[in-house]
Amino acid sequence: MTPTSPPPRGIRNHNPGNIDRNQIKWEGMADDQSDPRFVVFDTPEHGIRALAKVLLSYQRKHGLYNVADIIGRWAPPAENDTGAYAAHVAVKIGVGVTDRIDLFKESVLAGLVTSIIAHENANYAYPETTVLAGIDLALGKIVEV
Repeated sequence: MTPTSPPPRGIRNHNPGNIDRNQIKWEGMADDQSDPRFVVFDTPEHGIRALAKVLLSYQRKHGLYNVADIIGRWAPPAENDTGAYAAHVAVKIGVGVTDRIDLFKESVLAGLVTSIIAHENANYAYPETTVLAGIDLALGKIVEV
């Protein structure tokens, strides 16, 4: 990203995971859903919350416990180089692609979320406080946004 280029679409939409629009009415969805494909959120924290909630559901509902499986569901091969994506994320969080991870540990979830945001948004990085606020919202902690 050059200094004069606009921020990536996911950052402009406060949706750094690029979550597709569907029937889900996410907490913190903007009234103006101006993007034809992706959800637009009111704040980055709400977009991060949604990203984290989806990832948590991968473990709770689908039994996915490693980066390869999680990224395989998050970014399917029909649209992505899933193997390269998973390898990139695994390196960033310091695990092997098939190592078991526990996303209900805040530090693990934060690492995965931060890595996905960077991968989806041309290496964009939110301040740690923004990421942690979004994760706290996903984990049901009381947070002022």
